[in-house]
Amino acid sequence: MNKITQLFNIKYPIIQGGMIWNSGYKLASAVSNAGGLGLIGAGSMYPEVLREHILKCKKATDKPFGINVPMLYPNIEEIMKIIVEEGVKIVFTSAGNPKTWTSFLKENGITVVHVVSSSKFALKAQEAGVDAVVAEGFEAGGHNGREETTTLTLIPMVRENITIPLIAAGGIATGRGMLAAMTLGADGIQMGSRFAASTESSSHDDFKKTIVETREGDTVLTLKELAPVRLIKNKFFNEVQELYATCPTPEELKTLLGRARAKRGMFEGDLEDGELEIGQIAGLIHDILPVETIVHNVMSEFQVAKEEINKFDF
Repeated sequence: MNKITQLFNIKYPIIQGGMIWNSGYKLASAVSNAGGLGLIGAGSMYPEVLREHILKCKKATDKPFGINVPMLYPNIEEIMKIIVEEGVKIVFTSAGNPKTWTSFLKENGITVVHVVSSSKFALKAQEAGVDAVVAEGFEAGGHNGREETTTLTLIPMVRENITIPLIAAGGIATGRGMLAAMTLGADGIQMGSRFAASTESSSHDDFKKTIVETREGDTVLTLKELAPVRLIKNKFFNEVQELYATCPTPEELKTLLGRARAKRGMFEGDLEDGELEIGQIAGLIHDILPVETIVHNVMSEFQVAKEEINKFDF
């Protein structure tokens, strides 16, 4: 066991990212049943929908699972109340100040992890009392940090600044990637894109096929004036680029983005006008697999890679 498996009482130090429109109870319970930690993504759920997913997840697994909560969520108070009422014991917070909810969650016996994109914010999260941090590099899909620090440099920088457990995220979808992250100082990993392209992901099948078809250079971080997000290039992305050529105001960008753009793309399968969020690592994802197979493949490759490293004689 290591710090992450001990903290969450799981078999493998593999966390599934709580991705909007991808991370329903089916994905979360499958990851937990496979030995990792599954997370229900609250960011795309109304409060009562979240409660429904929590109840279904309890029936689908007897293993630990958690909730990912973006703190900019408009119904945050109700979300936190439901989490406490339903006895969820693990919460990953993101997109906000960890001081806001950490004390409340800890007082209710909940293990708290905060997602950060820099060593500065990792230290602030530690000072706020969180139990661990997820350090997410620039390669990651979905909403991202503005610093554009890659995972390769972010993980050792964060490790140098904090003493609590560290989970690496961004550009990790294989056992070799997992070994690299842990060699750099991480205690575990969080994978999003690889689990988005799984049988149990709640995203649309056409979006999953698009992930598999995505190649190097097909994703770009954009919309920094609102909330930085990594997108697959499509008609909507091209419209964003055309608008940027006019030096738009944030309000003009918001107007183009509109409402439910991510739902339209990832959940409803509109590959032209929808927002398609995925990480750069999509270029290494070549198939849609059951979660159990994904976890098995990652751990098998991790062990093989570790043995190969031990054979090096310098």
